[in-house]
Order: sequence, then structure tokens, then C-alpha cells
Amino acid sequence: MNHPFIQPPQVEWASGALTKGPLLRKSTRIRDLIGIFADDPARQRLAGEHVVYDVEILATSPAEGELYTGVTHLYPGRVGDEYFMTRGHFHARREQGEVYFGLRGNGLLLLQNEQGQARLESVCAGSIHIIPGFTAHRLINTGSEVLSALAVWPGVAGHDYAALAKGFTLRVFEENQQIQVREAQNE
Repeated sequence: MNHPFIQPPQVEWASGALTKGPLLRKSTRIRDLIGIFADDPARQRLAGEHVVYDVEILATSPAEGELYTGVTHLYPGRVGDEYFMTRGHFHARREQGEVYFGLRGNGLLLLQNEQGQARLESVCAGSIHIIPGFTAHRLINTGSEVLSALAVWPGVAGHDYAALAKGFTLRVFEENQQIQVREAQNE
């Protein structure tokens, strides 16, 4: 009996492109990020259609026990002096963790627990980031090229953006061509 070989989905490690699978794609634009950056007037001066990041996800069942796999492509740029970043979120099911794998570019992963304690991890090609449950997370592109990270998370995790209505407690800016981390002001 001949058994056929199945070609599973693939990721192109150098670019982060997902192939050979049913894909869902979503672009997040400047106009979608109201209240995310410290300098909203600077955000408003940018073209609303400007894409800040794209996400590609392998179409998977959201059922218990299933895993999502996706790649975030965060473009370089700034709003005022603040680096481009993803919206960031907790999981709706807080106990669910996630794993990020840096594919290309340079940036930071901002992690924050429910008590507001935050830390930053460097993201680069080959970096591995274990995001524990009960931890909000956001990618920040501090480089001059696309920052791409592969993520794997439980299909049941969900996203809770509302829990971060007041934002993360740390912000990352460029000042004098250096990365600067500041505590967020209660905006």
C-alpha cells in the first residue's frame, strides 16, 4: 500500500512568510490605533491608511486543544518619537500562554502582568519568548527593517484588548538615536 506524504504548512524563516496552508490575513493601520500611542496628534498627522503591521494566521479551529500559528510583520516607523508597535493584549482566557519566535528584524517584546509590572525582552532572529498566562504582550519595532515574529497560542485563548484601556506601564521612544524606555503617564 502506498501512503501519500502530506506537505504541511511552511514558514520561510528569512522573511516570515507562511505558505502551503489556508491563511487568514489582517492589516492594522494607523487609523485603527486610536489611543495606543502617547502622541495622538502625531498619529493623526500620519496617513490613516498607512499599515503599521500585518498578521498572517494559519486557519485553524478555535476548539479546545487546538493551536493557532501566525506571523506578525511589524513595520519600522514612529509616531512622534514612539516606535511602531502592535496593539497588545491579554488573552480572554488569562491562563493561556503563548510562544514567540523572532524571525527577522530587531525590536522588543513588552510583557506586563495584571498588577502592571512590566519587563522588556529583546527580539531578533532566533530569539524565543515564552509568554506565561496572565501576561499582556506587545511587539515594538526599534529597528530599520520589518520585525517578524512567529507565534503559537491556544485556539481558545482569545484576545482581551479592553483590559488595557489605560495602556501598558512602559513606553519605548527614540531620543538622540537611542532607545529610551519611560514609564507611561496616566493619559
